Amino acid sequence: MATTASVSPARACAYAVVRRVFEQGAYADRAFHAQARGLDHRERSFAMALAYGTVQRKATLDHVIERLSDRPVSRLDPPVLAALRLGLMQLLLLDGVAEHAAVHESVQLAKLHAPGGSGLVNAVLRRAGREGRAIVDGLHDRTPADAAVKHSVPVWLAELWWRELGAERARSLLAAVNRPAESAVRANTLLTPDVAALAADLGVASHPAPDLPEGLVLEAGFDAHGSPQWERGELMPQSRASMTVARTLAPVPGERVLDLCAAPGAKTTHLAALMADSGELTAVERHEGRARALRATLERMRVTSARVEVADAAEFPAADATRGSAGDASRGPAGDATRGPAADAGYDRVLVDPPCSGLGTLQSRPDLRWRVAPGQIAELAAEQLRILRAGAAATRPGGTLVYSVCTIARAESTGVIDAFLATDTQWERDAEINLAPDADGTDGFFIVRLHRRED
Repeated sequence: MATTASVSPARACAYAVVRRVFEQGAYADRAFHAQARGLDHRERSFAMALAYGTVQRKATLDHVIERLSDRPVSRLDPPVLAALRLGLMQLLLLDGVAEHAAVHESVQLAKLHAPGGSGLVNAVLRRAGREGRAIVDGLHDRTPADAAVKHSVPVWLAELWWRELGAERARSLLAAVNRPAESAVRANTLLTPDVAALAADLGVASHPAPDLPEGLVLEAGFDAHGSPQWERGELMPQSRASMTVARTLAPVPGERVLDLCAAPGAKTTHLAALMADSGELTAVERHEGRARALRATLERMRVTSARVEVADAAEFPAADATRGSAGDASRGPAGDATRGPAADAGYDRVLVDPPCSGLGTLQSRPDLRWRVAPGQIAELAAEQLRILRAGAAATRPGGTLVYSVCTIARAESTGVIDAFLATDTQWERDAEINLAPDADGTDGFFIVRLHRRED
C-alpha cells in the first residue's frame, strides 16, 4: 500500500489541495482547511504558501513545464502535472526552500500517485534547477497575452484591464495580485471598545488602520479563525476596503437599516457595531444554509438588534411587505419574531453588496482567477442592477444607499450605477470610492453612496 512516509506532511497537504482544486473543482480555502487538520503551525504556514502559490501561479508554472518538457500540459496525467507544478513553485517562486527537498519529494509524490510519470517529474525539475530561473526572469508584460503568463491570470482578464485601465495601470494591478494579501482585523466594539487592548492581546505586531478606528492591520501571519478572540466574538477578519463599506453607509444608533445579500456577516456585524446595537437592522440572505451561518455569527458577536430574513434580495421589499410575523424567516439570532419596518415605510439606510466577480480579491482567493469566466460579468451586472433597484425601492425619501462590489470591472461598478441613475431621477450620487491592491494595499472595491431626494 502506498505511503507518504518519505514526503513531509506540508508537501503532502499542498499536493492534495492542488489536485482537489484543479481535478475536482474544489475551493482552495475549503480544500486546505480540510487537508491541513493536524499540521503544526510551521507545517501549516508552509503548506498554505505552497498550495495557494501553486494555484495562483498556474499559468506561469505551466509555461515553464511546456518549455522544459516539450509537451503541452493538457497531455500530462493530472497527478504528474500536480507534482510538477508543486516542485517548480518551490524551485522558482518560493524563497528558502532547499532544491534537493523540492525535487526529491515532488518525485516521491509522483511515484505514489502516478509511478509511470516519476521519471518525467525528476527530469523536468532537474532541468528547472539549471534553466528555470532564466525562463521566469525572461517573461515580460508588453502585451496582454504576455502579461497573462508573467502574472498568471487568464488572457481575457489581462485584456479586460488593458482595455479599461490602460496598459500602465493594468501592469501595475497585475503585478499586485500575486503579492501577499493584506492581513487585517476589525475589533468588535460591542465587546472590545478598547482597540489598543485588543491589539496588545493578539500577540502579533499591528498598527491602526487609517480612518478606521476599529481596524488593525497585522504585520505578520495570524490565524484569526483559530484564535480565542474569534471564539469570543471580539474580532472579525476583514480587509480595510471591506470595513470602508459600513463606514461609508455610516448608520447611527436608533435607525432602521437594511443589509441586502448579508452573509457571511462581516459588514452586517460592522453595521450593528456602528449602531451600538440599537435600532432595527434587517439582514437578507437568499440561501438558508448561509442564513443559519449568519445567525451564528451574529450570536457569536453578541448582536441583538439584527433579524435575518431568508429571501431573494432582488425581490425583498415586496416579500417583506407580505410576509407575516410568524415563522423562522423573520427571527433574529435570539429567536425574536418582532416585525421590522414595513417595506413601504422605508429604511433610513440600505446597503446593497451584491454577488460579484470578486476580481478585487484575487490576492486572498487564489483559485478565483481560474473560476470567473468573461461571460459571467455581464450576467452579474444585470443581477446587480436588479438588486440595486430593490434596495432603492426600500429606502425612504431622504434616505441613504450604499452600493459596493469587490471587483475591478467597469460593467459591475460604474456601469451599474450609471444605468440606475439614468432611469431613476429620485437619486443623486453623494460619494464614490475606488480602492485597489496596487494603489491602496487592500482589496479592490468600488463603493458609491447615493442619496434619495425628499421629494
